[in-house]
Amino acid sequence: MKIKKLYKLARLSKKTIVFPEAAFSDRTVEAIKYLKKKKIVTPLLIGDESALALRDQELINYDIINPKTFTELDRLASRLAAKRKDKGMTLDEAKNLLLDPYYFATMLVEEGYADGMVAGAEATTARTVLPALQIIKAKKKGAKVSSSVLLFGKNKFLADKCILISDAGVIPNPTADDIVQIAYDSVDTFQTLGLKDPKVAFLSYSSQGSAAGESAEKMRVAYSKFRKSGVMCDGELQLDSALVPDVAKLKCPESPLEGDANILIVPNLDTGNILYKAMQYVGGLNAVGPILQGLKKPVNDLSRGCSTQDIITLTAITALQCEKEEK
Repeated sequence: MKIKKLYKLARLSKKTIVFPEAAFSDRTVEAIKYLKKKKIVTPLLIGDESALALRDQELINYDIINPKTFTELDRLASRLAAKRKDKGMTLDEAKNLLLDPYYFATMLVEEGYADGMVAGAEATTARTVLPALQIIKAKKKGAKVSSSVLLFGKNKFLADKCILISDAGVIPNPTADDIVQIAYDSVDTFQTLGLKDPKVAFLSYSSQGSAAGESAEKMRVAYSKFRKSGVMCDGELQLDSALVPDVAKLKCPESPLEGDANILIVPNLDTGNILYKAMQYVGGLNAVGPILQGLKKPVNDLSRGCSTQDIITLTAITALQCEKEEK
């Protein structure tokens, strides 16, 4: 994958991305400095101005918002309390919650102070994602937010192509209908990144009926529903049938994917998380995400094992998602 092309597209979008972890994450600060220098996005930092300046003198010239002194805090608290009134949240509780940088940054996105948010280098996925689910919510009422992980790099099978694995971070055990929606959202993510020719494989321990079982049947049903989309797809398939042309010729010679899938839809969160980390650490690929899918506005999560480069790349992806939502 040409990462520089991704950065160029993000630069053209001219988006403001908020970073709630700037005050306590060295990796985030280094990423922010690169993003500003290369004008990929306009970074917005959350924290105390003086403390951030002491942390790194360069940050004096950055846009910083301190939740404790923010002049619009009362308005944000009122908006948050209104959003959570069905859960019994009071105005005082909302004000206290906004002192949490993750909730505060999420509200800045919701209220238009920033276009998107990137976090998770120093926190669990739950801490990053929960505020987004509570405040920004899904695009469609009743729909579920999912995630994908972008994998790219050179190895024996991938060459220069990249792959999305979905869902790898949010829904523990999706239904067949959930999986169909995950597939649609993953194709959307794939194309948002400027990638072409999506080829979707619905993964299982079975290839086209070679084995029975509840999970395999779930993936068969999901595939049969998704194929109406017109996107090239096949299922259910084992991983080697989806990615290795020689194996595909033996196990599923009639498959339209021909062992060249680039979007891998998994049956559950266990599979997605284990698969992407195995491909990252054992397979030697770069992994970026989880990239949240289906939110009204972009908020993205990082693995706590992420590098500075991962933060930069996910920020560029977030900017492209902002651009897509506007269009």
